Amino acid sequence: MGDSKVETISRLAQWRIDNFGPCTYRKSDPFRVGIWNWHFSIEKNRYSYVRLFPEPSRVSKEQPPIARFVLRVSNIGGQRRPFYVSPVHERLLRTYEDFCWPVDSAFHGRVIIDVEFLDLKICPLNGGEASSIWPSEMPMQSLSTQTTLRCLSRMLNEAIHADVTINTADGTLRAHKAVLSASSPVFQSMFHHNLIEKESSTIYIQDMSMESCTTLLTYLYGNITQEDFWKHRLALLGAANKYAIADLKDACEESLLEDVNSTNVLERLQEAWLYQLSKLKKGCLTYLLDFGKIYDVREELDNFLRHADRELMLEMFQEVLTAWKLV
Repeated sequence: MGDSKVETISRLAQWRIDNFGPCTYRKSDPFRVGIWNWHFSIEKNRYSYVRLFPEPSRVSKEQPPIARFVLRVSNIGGQRRPFYVSPVHERLLRTYEDFCWPVDSAFHGRVIIDVEFLDLKICPLNGGEASSIWPSEMPMQSLSTQTTLRCLSRMLNEAIHADVTINTADGTLRAHKAVLSASSPVFQSMFHHNLIEKESSTIYIQDMSMESCTTLLTYLYGNITQEDFWKHRLALLGAANKYAIADLKDACEESLLEDVNSTNVLERLQEAWLYQLSKLKKGCLTYLLDFGKIYDVREELDNFLRHADRELMLEMFQEVLTAWKLV
């Protein structure tokens, strides 16, 4: 069936139904969010019932999800405003029977059903505490490099043979020219040529706080934590762009794309434009236009457009025209 496909981006999944017609039951194709494949279904009787459930599999059986989510039903075309919005649900989903949302209306014609996952946790079968899959808690370091990374961490924390001072916005740090140079061609150039940084063994990074700059150094020395990365990822993005640290810039872009929502999408779009992040920019525009979430940010959009770069506004306008052609 042509309209059984579900489109996904970030933590949002959207099912377009071009013509529900006289059907009493319809089930979507599987779609993937997190580590599970999911399905929507609609049943029509006295009421309409929307169900969300994981596809039966070994993963859903051994690691069943605890999902926190919101469902919306909208019409296709026009203002595309949701005419039904569910409460925030949070529950363990194992089978088709675990969740059912009754809607006091029959669906007709062209509609959109979407789910926004606010969190997904793995429910352990042994009765332990559930853990969120966002952010990932997977180890960032392989066993073969742990000894070296511990040494680098000691070099940074204890300033062992440190030979450069970093002046931040609110404090100073000590580091090593060799590590900085190996991590960034900009730092390498500072210490290679007869610049003031080479003569004084001092770097001024006064557009970063001491805490954010410490997080940058822990990344360069291979000892960053996931928590610190998430907390400082915007500052890290600016530093990665300024000092040409390509892998860190890519990691920040991927992370910022992962949790795009209506409260941050315009900020993320501005960051994408400022730092030339094509994947994040495309994701934000897709979220706003293809998925119709531009209507959720109309008030914020007015202020955004007053200050947005002219070329960015032109690109958004072209994307709007393209989206209208597809409706």
